[in-house]
Amino acid sequence: MSKERSWTNTKGICGMQLSHTLAATSAVFDEPNLVSSAGLAPVMALAESAGLHDLADTHLSVPTDKGANAGSKVASLVGGMVAGADSIDDMALLRHGGMGRVFTGIYAPSTLGSFLRSFTFGHVRQLDAIASRFLTRLAGQAPLLEADRTENEEAMVDVDDTIIEVHGYAKQGAGFGYSGVRGLNALLATLTRPGSAPVIVAQRLRKGSTGSPRGAKRLVTDALKTVRALSSDTPLVRADSAFYGRPTIGAAVTAGAHVSVTVRLDTTVKKAIASIDESAWQTIEYTDAVYDETTDQWISRAEVAEIGFTAFSGRKKADQVPGRLVVRRIPDLHATPAQALGQDALFDTWRFHAFFTTVPDQAMNTVTVDKTHRNHAIIEQVHADLKNSALAHLPSGRFAANAAWLVLAVMAFNLTRAAATLTGPTPARATTATIRRKLIAVPARLATSARQMTLHLPAAWPWQTAWTRLFTHTCGPPTPATT
Repeated sequence: MSKERSWTNTKGICGMQLSHTLAATSAVFDEPNLVSSAGLAPVMALAESAGLHDLADTHLSVPTDKGANAGSKVASLVGGMVAGADSIDDMALLRHGGMGRVFTGIYAPSTLGSFLRSFTFGHVRQLDAIASRFLTRLAGQAPLLEADRTENEEAMVDVDDTIIEVHGYAKQGAGFGYSGVRGLNALLATLTRPGSAPVIVAQRLRKGSTGSPRGAKRLVTDALKTVRALSSDTPLVRADSAFYGRPTIGAAVTAGAHVSVTVRLDTTVKKAIASIDESAWQTIEYTDAVYDETTDQWISRAEVAEIGFTAFSGRKKADQVPGRLVVRRIPDLHATPAQALGQDALFDTWRFHAFFTTVPDQAMNTVTVDKTHRNHAIIEQVHADLKNSALAHLPSGRFAANAAWLVLAVMAFNLTRAAATLTGPTPARATTATIRRKLIAVPARLATSARQMTLHLPAAWPWQTAWTRLFTHTCGPPTPATT
């Protein structure tokens, strides 16, 4: 058999290939009745039913003609982000084919850019208030926070910041922060209930060189105010050691929340750890744990214990916060042979991770509260999700415009999540990119008959059932198309 014949056969059994049935393949951009993101129709219908237009028109007061029709401009920006826009120029994806027949009030990218550049810090705060009200109304339209309820369960509020990298020297406020990357700092607070996907309840854009805890007190206060409107559960605020300070923890406790915050291993904390009795340590299920059915316990190199602890004990009585110091220890694999034989064993052969919590031990025992605290990492997934969508770029040179862009990106995130919850619990926990691929970026052809518009979507679309469920909920039952 010749090499050429062998190559041809191999090619013939390969995977998906371009059809060569026709002698030539051509492409022409000339169809006025096509839309690339038919899923925007039910999603923006959901936004309208949650009052996005009215909220922006009522509470946003950007001056001059650039701020006119604020509701339509905010909706255009949010809709573009839902469809995949991550820059102002990308908003042009709203102005193609039949989009003008499906939607009204679509603005050109240049108009939307001028609108954002007119923002001041006060207007950003107005937009923050709109985002909070919008989320509350979305929760009334979709099962955003539905979960298997248990007695005394807590709503998890996670606080953390992230650096959004920028390039060039025209970005106001850009600087080098803790990550060593030049950018701007975005501080977020998310709300999660057991079994539900997270939503973002507060956000703030800060200078790139800002320390993590700066402004966290105000953000926690705003976040918990929104949480109270969404859930009657007792909130649990989780954060890493950068936020272990009296202002942040005090704001949470004052608002009636519990806290679970990682602490730095300073002298006071080390002294408390040293006083833990050796019999108090419990083996826990950790990353490499194995369950032993014979002894009915986990075999793991990680152990956890706790001791009573008063945070900020060096301050006046009113500033002190009583609670529990929960400590997790794992073997230090880098210990020297002398240390491994027991010399200086307390802080050399073990590595300690401690956090302070005000959760009563009747509500969560040591093992449970430790596992709950470790789930704080869910906010990192939200950071990655945003950076993979609308926050891939901060599009303006003006700080206030980028701060407004962050708030709009958060609204788009929550709106996308709310739309997904209407189709079932599994899509709701997917990433924004997955939801967009399955429910938003669905091509459709427009047809009009008897003054009624019909969206003709691809036959055998794998997620047809979910899409139809979303459309039915927001736009009413679709009219069966006739062939």
